[in-house]
Amino acid sequence: MLSVPTMELEQLRTYLNSSDSQNRLKALVELRNYDSEVAVPLLISRMQDQEFIIRSFVAMGLGRKKSPDSYNALLELIKFDKDPNVRAEAANSLSFYGEPSIPHLVALFKKDKNWLVRKSILAAMADLNVPEEFFELCLEGLKDQDMTIQETAVDGLALLAYTLKENAALTRLLSLVNNPSWRIRARVARALSKYNNFEAQEALIQLKQDDDYRVVGAVLETLLP
Repeated sequence: MLSVPTMELEQLRTYLNSSDSQNRLKALVELRNYDSEVAVPLLISRMQDQEFIIRSFVAMGLGRKKSPDSYNALLELIKFDKDPNVRAEAANSLSFYGEPSIPHLVALFKKDKNWLVRKSILAAMADLNVPEEFFELCLEGLKDQDMTIQETAVDGLALLAYTLKENAALTRLLSLVNNPSWRIRARVARALSKYNNFEAQEALIQLKQDDDYRVVGAVLETLLP
């Protein structure tokens, strides 16, 4: 339900074209109170703003004001914006469109190596209930050079318990039990606790005897009520 706008449309347009980025930001926030027919063209008008924070708010707004024009604008942002913060926000907003967004998010994940963009996509895909595609991205994420993305991918494999990709995800997790990084082994321990079968329990027993106390601590955390 829309709130009553506190800024008149003419003033809003003036603020959007202001040289002061704070005014432009105020106008973008105010657009939340307008319907898509009014808000979307005005949001699109700031897609090329020189300030990345403005373009990030544009991407955020386009996700809230869904329309064919919003969708197409978000596709442009994920492909062509030079700032990863904007692309990450646009990817998150694009996911609000559900199934049509999935192939674009998968393609972006494979093409865009920025950690923030990839993390945003993994988070968005986790909420879309598409285990096949999500599993594919988790496997891709495990190959990333950035440890944050590897960890997020392991967390993603935990979410695939009790889905049609459960067995495949568990197999991949078991292959990481002896990973050289304690950070990955600790994440694997937490992930395996989501799987209620013999192999997962055996792996947790092994990790409970890990040389690194932080991995042991992660196993013990899974035993807490």
